[in-house]
Amino acid sequence: MPDSRDEGAPLRVLFLTQTFPRRADDGAGPFIRDLARGLVRGGDRVRVLAPHTAGLAGSWSADGVEVVTFRYAPERLELLGYGRSLRADERSSAAAMAVAPLYLLGARRAIRRALRAGSWDVLQAHWLVPNLLAATPFATRLPLVVGLHGSDVFMAEKRALRALVRRSLAGTRALTSCSPELARRVEAIGFPPERSTVIPYGVDAELFRPDATRRLIWRQRLGIPEHAPLLLGVGRMATKKGFHDLLEAFSAIAMRFPESHLVLAGGGDRLEEYRAWPTSPPGRVHFPGAVLHDALPDLYRAAELFVLPAVHDARGNVDGLPNVILEAMASALPVVATRVSGLPLAVEPGTNGWLVEEGDRQGLARALTAALENPIHARDLGGRGRARALAEFDWDSVAARYREVYCEAIRAS
Repeated sequence: MPDSRDEGAPLRVLFLTQTFPRRADDGAGPFIRDLARGLVRGGDRVRVLAPHTAGLAGSWSADGVEVVTFRYAPERLELLGYGRSLRADERSSAAAMAVAPLYLLGARRAIRRALRAGSWDVLQAHWLVPNLLAATPFATRLPLVVGLHGSDVFMAEKRALRALVRRSLAGTRALTSCSPELARRVEAIGFPPERSTVIPYGVDAELFRPDATRRLIWRQRLGIPEHAPLLLGVGRMATKKGFHDLLEAFSAIAMRFPESHLVLAGGGDRLEEYRAWPTSPPGRVHFPGAVLHDALPDLYRAAELFVLPAVHDARGNVDGLPNVILEAMASALPVVATRVSGLPLAVEPGTNGWLVEEGDRQGLARALTAALENPIHARDLGGRGRARALAEFDWDSVAARYREVYCEAIRAS
């Protein structure tokens, strides 16, 4: 158990995660890093335990956050985490599943070493599966908090894992979630709603901010005229992002707004399928592939409108609250999104964008049309979105809310 500490004293927080940015420009799990930074700025100590992968150091410290990686298999078999555990975010990777038991053992060894080396007040296991299963044996030694992020809930609901997850949740003091839907789904597995807290992600509004002097960088790179209306979507090319609906809706948009262009940025298993999608007229849809995190701000600056028509895929997988929504808001882009999972926490119709029903391609086309027909109104919504990002979604405020959850978990232990 954690030792007795004064109320309000700095916390010693241990994170367990299977994804953490490997470089400054890496887009793998930046919200975990940004949350850790926010806690450190607030005076807390944070150590992140993350799996090793090729080229990754054993440990490092950046902005006060301690990162320690753990080995669980020969390097060529380190296949869990960093976006590699699911194919198209829909099906478990057979190779990743095969090494999952080794991952659990490696993660438990890492926690055990951290507990031997120092004293910690709380353990947060990010992603329900696999990290709750790795952290459960330590729930009697320090308060365990579990963070829900999206695909982990989808995995936990599988018949083979559901009962095991339910038993493991018995030792969990608190849940944090970026989406009310994700929280409800885990409560249905077997967790008390009164110990579940929805906390939207934050955004670095200094990094993601408008800058007209950099507007043309990506337009010139992609061959898009300076004054052409540009719609932007960013994310993994997976079914749950809903880009298939956007491609269909854009066909109608391109007919009505013949100068318009669409950029879909991201890697993923459906990228080549989307690149081959028939569009008319041709040459209006651009696929730059995965974009490094530090290049994203200029991509947002090139656009007039951000679009993420997220859906539940055929197996029920869904995002929580994608960071790209908050990045677009901080970049002063109006947002068109769907009423799915955590998206309504950020997008308020008439204030900073439009919300449509998932899978409603005609409704999506109408919202895009409304934005393009009245660019002055759209820019006004974008400005209000940035103001909201500054007021409600800065990482220091988000970290303070997490700290409240940690303190309550400690008091209840």
